[in-house]
Amino acid sequence: MLLFLLPFLSLLFPSPSFSLNQEGLYLHQVKLSLSDPDSALSSWSDRDTTPCSWFGVSCDPVTHSVSSIDLSNSNVAGPFPSLLCRLHNLTSISFYNNFINESLPLDISSCQNLHHLDLSQNCLTGTLPHTLADLPNLRYLDLTGNNFSGDIPESFGRFQKLEVISLVYNLFDGVIPPFLGNITTLKMLNLSYNPFSPGRIPLELGNLTNLEILWLTECNLVGEIPDSLGQLKNLKDLDLAVNSLTGTIPSSLTELTSVFQIELYNNSLTGELPRGLGNLTALRLLDASMNDLNGPIPDELCRLPLESLNLYENRFEGNLPASIANSPRLYELRLFSNRLTGELPQNLGKNSPLKWLDVSSNKFTGQIPASLCAYGELEELLMIHNSFSGQIPESLSECRSLARVRLGYNRFSGEVPSGFWGLPHVYLVELANNSFSGPIAKTIATAANLSLLILDNNRFNGIIPQEIGWLENLRSFSGSENKFSGPLPVSIVNLKLLGSLNLHGNLLSGELPSGVDNWKKMNELNLANNQVSGKIPEQIGRLPVLNYLDLSNNQFSGKIPLSMQNLKLNHLNLSNNRLSGEIPPFFSKQMYKSSFLGNPGLCGGIEGLCDGRGEGKGGGYVWFLKSIFILAALVLVVGVVWFYFKYQSFKNARAIDKSKWTLMSFHKLGFSECEILASLDEDNVIGSGSSGKVYKVVLSIGEVVAVKKLWGGDKKESDETDVEKGQFQDDRFEAEIETLGKIRHKNIVKLWCCCITRDCKLLVYEYMPNGSLGDLLHSGKGGLLDWPTRYKILLDAAEGLSYLHHDCVPPIVHRDVKSSNILLDGDFGARLADFGVAKVVDSTAGKPKSMSVIAGSCGYIAPEYAYTLRVNEKSDIYSFGVVILELITRKLPVDPELGEKDLVKWVCTTLDQKGVDHVIDPKLDSCFREEICKVLNIGILCINPLPISRPSMRRVVKMLQEVGPENIPKTAKKDGKLTPYYNEDGLDHGNVA
Repeated sequence: MLLFLLPFLSLLFPSPSFSLNQEGLYLHQVKLSLSDPDSALSSWSDRDTTPCSWFGVSCDPVTHSVSSIDLSNSNVAGPFPSLLCRLHNLTSISFYNNFINESLPLDISSCQNLHHLDLSQNCLTGTLPHTLADLPNLRYLDLTGNNFSGDIPESFGRFQKLEVISLVYNLFDGVIPPFLGNITTLKMLNLSYNPFSPGRIPLELGNLTNLEILWLTECNLVGEIPDSLGQLKNLKDLDLAVNSLTGTIPSSLTELTSVFQIELYNNSLTGELPRGLGNLTALRLLDASMNDLNGPIPDELCRLPLESLNLYENRFEGNLPASIANSPRLYELRLFSNRLTGELPQNLGKNSPLKWLDVSSNKFTGQIPASLCAYGELEELLMIHNSFSGQIPESLSECRSLARVRLGYNRFSGEVPSGFWGLPHVYLVELANNSFSGPIAKTIATAANLSLLILDNNRFNGIIPQEIGWLENLRSFSGSENKFSGPLPVSIVNLKLLGSLNLHGNLLSGELPSGVDNWKKMNELNLANNQVSGKIPEQIGRLPVLNYLDLSNNQFSGKIPLSMQNLKLNHLNLSNNRLSGEIPPFFSKQMYKSSFLGNPGLCGGIEGLCDGRGEGKGGGYVWFLKSIFILAALVLVVGVVWFYFKYQSFKNARAIDKSKWTLMSFHKLGFSECEILASLDEDNVIGSGSSGKVYKVVLSIGEVVAVKKLWGGDKKESDETDVEKGQFQDDRFEAEIETLGKIRHKNIVKLWCCCITRDCKLLVYEYMPNGSLGDLLHSGKGGLLDWPTRYKILLDAAEGLSYLHHDCVPPIVHRDVKSSNILLDGDFGARLADFGVAKVVDSTAGKPKSMSVIAGSCGYIAPEYAYTLRVNEKSDIYSFGVVILELITRKLPVDPELGEKDLVKWVCTTLDQKGVDHVIDPKLDSCFREEICKVLNIGILCINPLPISRPSMRRVVKMLQEVGPENIPKTAKKDGKLTPYYNEDGLDHGNVA
């Protein structure tokens, strides 16, 4: 019986373990000191004799003592466990991509045998411990992606064997110290993306003769590049990009005979490229773009076997040396926005696998080299704004790899090769402002990926082929000022993604085809100055997002459909047709008169349009009686409202002198400033932020507007307080009204007008109904959103943001992704708010809290805001990336079920440990899995912790547009080190993204 009970007794009363060796006991204590929500350390059991079989633990095969601890991507959290330093034979520690927090302790110096220390991508704070330099054997130190601040300790100059030091993306705010030049063993020095104080590149760095990699990207460097860098004979990668360096490129850099890559883009360098570049026989990648360099492009540079040459946005002049065509591995050549002349080498592309060619905005002449796609790898051909001539070579019609073609604003002529129209992977074709002729070939049917077709201001003729209706991905077709004739193809109504159709100034005839209500995404329809006839179809009033309609100067007849009253138009022009009958009541206002001129049979409540004949007269009389009745009712309502507000004004001893207000309108208004001013009552306040109050105002005509009253300049507070509270500044107001008043876009809120006096400024916006993305996703109805709906939300939002940034509009007013919320102002609090929706949340509440607290609590915020306090396109892109993650996961940015993580951390960790299926919302139909994964990848790009590595909004729109069809190829990655200017701003140069 006792023998039978022993196993059960041992379970109930387990005996203490005495078998685990001392190193194992230390590590078991380390386990107890860390938070381990994913049970990554579950194998660390005190029942084992040694820890050598535990996860992340490696032991010496001879001594069986612990030599390495690697807990990368384990989702563990807690302070750095100094107990590890008691493992006397420990040579390597890696906690890469975890949540190690607090400060790095001074006693880390007790890890005397440590060779390798990787604590990158964690949450460490405070200053670097000066005792790190007391590790005599340390060779590798990576502290990238933490929150270290202050100065780099002076003791770092004493490292004896250190070969790699990476402090990228921290918060160091001193200058780059000269004593780093004392670490002569260094092979890699990477200090990029830190908010250093303005400072020069230390001359002493020239002493690092063993250095192979020097990365000082975005380090707030000023002054000239020191000659001493020419002493780095072993240097392979030199990156000084995104700084404020001035002066010329020193000739000493031509002595870097081992250098493979030089990155100098986005500085203020001047002068010519130095002589002697031909000495750099190992150079393959050179980027000196976005500077103020001038002179010719040296032939000796082009004779090198280059793979990538970026010299765009400078002032280079003269010819492009023909020798560049002989580079056997040249895949990238970007020279746009210079002053280059002459012809392109006619054998360009013949000897190299050219992928990306951009020579836009120069003064090139001559023809397109026929050999550009000889290797069949050319993806992007950008030549806009030059003086090229001749025809498109037949060889390009066989270049199936082409994805973007922009040949606009040149002197090309002749017919486009038939095969060119049908390239299978091309999504953008821009041929505008040339002298091309001939028809659109029927072979366009095979251009399954075509999204943007831009043919304006040419001599194209003939009938638009029915095959254009087969292009399911076509979103914009612009062919104005050509000689297209005949009716629109019946098949064109099948283009369900078509958002813009602009064919004004042609010879089109016939009637509009039936089924135009299929154009659910149509935003702009312009058929002006043609010979189109028949009736305006009733279906046109069922286009949900149409806001620009111009059918003027045609031969339309019959009545204007009443359904057009349902449209929300910013522009309407039906003038100079043959329309008759009553103008729909909604448009029967004097402000719309110019929209209907030149239609003798039209009648309505607009003076000067009706000739008093026929049914128009009787209908006008009935409408007159209706108008009297409506006017009487309005007078009564307005009188009551006026009396109420007058009483409230008297009661609160508030008086506004309306005679001193100046009204500046940007749209046709159906209300006056008096009605706005009378409604600025505390009962109507829906929010208050650091820059002003927001009121909801219901107008007498039934419309609702949101009025922002900016804080005036008469507040008696200190300058410091003004800055902290983000109070009104004239330049902000001027910029806001100047830019927003011009915006016409379906995804951006409309600024109706502004009212100004000496002490107060009012901005009157379109009011959007309540609701948010969170409500949409997490309510009963929102949780059932299918993937196509979520995809549409993302694309609409991306197009709106892209429109703002592409047109250089300051990020002041954005509509939220549901097209119901907008984010207002550049100050931190109001940008996160739902202005005009529910309330304006001022997260800063006067003096800002700790930025790390705000960023940690909101989750929606780009991490660099913690130390830059600036909001720009890159931070908008990060926030948009979070929106993508929300829509794919159906989780909030800060969700209780995520524990201590925010959504970004949770997604990245889950992807690494469990895979994509554990990230995607299980309610989404699995048939969309591939498409969802592509969008998720876009979101991951947007939340890149390095702002410079995030794509531009134009690029994001492009990538989202590519997701729809299954057969769209992925954009090839650039070899070597990625920089955003290669594939972002550079690619989108010009007037069309």
